[in-house]
Amino acid sequence: MKHWIRPALLALFSLPLTANPAWTQQHFQGDRALEIARQFVAIGPRWCGSPGHLKAEEFLRNQFKADKLEEDAFTANTPIGPVPMRNFIVRFPGKKDGVIVLATHYETNYPLRHIGFVGANDGGSTTGLLIEIANELRGKTLDGYSVWLVFFDGEEAIETWQGTDHTYGSRHLAAKWGADGTLKRVKAFLLADMLGDKDLDVQKETQSTPWLSNLVMQAARNTGHAKYFFANEQAEEDDHMPFLQRNVPSIDIIDADYGPHTQQQPDGWHHTAQDTMDKISAKSLTIAGDVFLESIKLINQR
Repeated sequence: MKHWIRPALLALFSLPLTANPAWTQQHFQGDRALEIARQFVAIGPRWCGSPGHLKAEEFLRNQFKADKLEEDAFTANTPIGPVPMRNFIVRFPGKKDGVIVLATHYETNYPLRHIGFVGANDGGSTTGLLIEIANELRGKTLDGYSVWLVFFDGEEAIETWQGTDHTYGSRHLAAKWGADGTLKRVKAFLLADMLGDKDLDVQKETQSTPWLSNLVMQAARNTGHAKYFFANEQAEEDDHMPFLQRNVPSIDIIDADYGPHTQQQPDGWHHTAQDTMDKISAKSLTIAGDVFLESIKLINQR
């Protein structure tokens, strides 16, 4: 992600902050998601082509030994030449004809490979989030649409966030699924990015599909988390864009306002060595997990 295109402050929404009485499900276990993220981030830097990246791939394989895990290997043409990359896809079948995709990216930034950048929030937190969502879904009968989890490779730029030097994994998979007809089955694509931030403030991504943004806001209301969502808006170039461009209803659920913004660090802790585990929390991952699971319910009710 991660290129702020048009920040614009909105007036704060007047939204109820209490949970819907009809919503009685136990909260998502963000503490488990945080522990998974901790183990994953302990691998260290995991930029494409590094030993850490191979360990990250093996970590994902181990998490999904009991599932049907697809490895989508491809070679990306990058400014430094051909780079092997690998997306991971795990499927939980539902009874309805259609698919809800939840996605994130798992690698770290290649240009920052020499500073020990571990991406605790940027990649690590949402990898833990999706793995714990998988733990919630595993073994259950899904009465609604199938839920597919996608862990993208190559979201980060290899040199600079210009042209096509970014979102390699999502562009590859969107093109592949477009060619084989899979995209026609996707009812909604929900991207998770940087949602572990202790000071959670999820922006409304302005290019996302409007009805899906409204639905996620409703999910936040239903779960009592409205105050953490959509107080401001901005556009993001992220892994949802290749799917939006192919007319798949898509949303980027992202908190890009991460850490204090200073002259030395205008983007806060984003893409710095300060993006470490002490900056993320179980509470934020609980909020994100609640809203993702509630969003799945609401999409199934459409």
